Amino acid sequence: MFEVNNRLAVLFQAYADRLATQRANPYRVRAYRRAADSVRALEEDIRDVAGRGELQVIAGIGKDLSEKIQEFLATGSFRDFDALSSPLPTEVAAWETLPGFSAALVGYLHHRLGISTLEDLEALVRSHLLRTAPGFTGSEEDLLAALQSRRAAMTKMDGAP
Repeated sequence: MFEVNNRLAVLFQAYADRLATQRANPYRVRAYRRAADSVRALEEDIRDVAGRGELQVIAGIGKDLSEKIQEFLATGSFRDFDALSSPLPTEVAAWETLPGFSAALVGYLHHRLGISTLEDLEALVRSHLLRTAPGFTGSEEDLLAALQSRRAAMTKMDGAP
């Protein structure tokens, strides 16, 4: 196994896993997993294939993935992976403890819907649109009570001497 192929396959697999936790298009997730398998199965160094301009000959590698491979070979990563890997803000990550929430749901709300404040989250709950978010398992009433409690605790902390 060629080391560069292995690093790229691991990166594609990690990207697919992150996309899956954010409930991205399943075809896109599958495409990255297939690309990881194809790169891992290559019997030559991916750099040689790229040098010949034959990346799209590899099973599962189209124009988009070919460009990501070129970027990886030049930089050691690709922008989409780096952007998806950025950690959640601390206050957003803490939402995992809210009733009916999971890490995947928090990531989905923040990255896909742009929800980044308790006020935004409360507005989403009050609009009843949270019910349509994949992975929400709690009740809106319990969540609103938890949000009010959390906001009260934050106000106390801010006003403490």
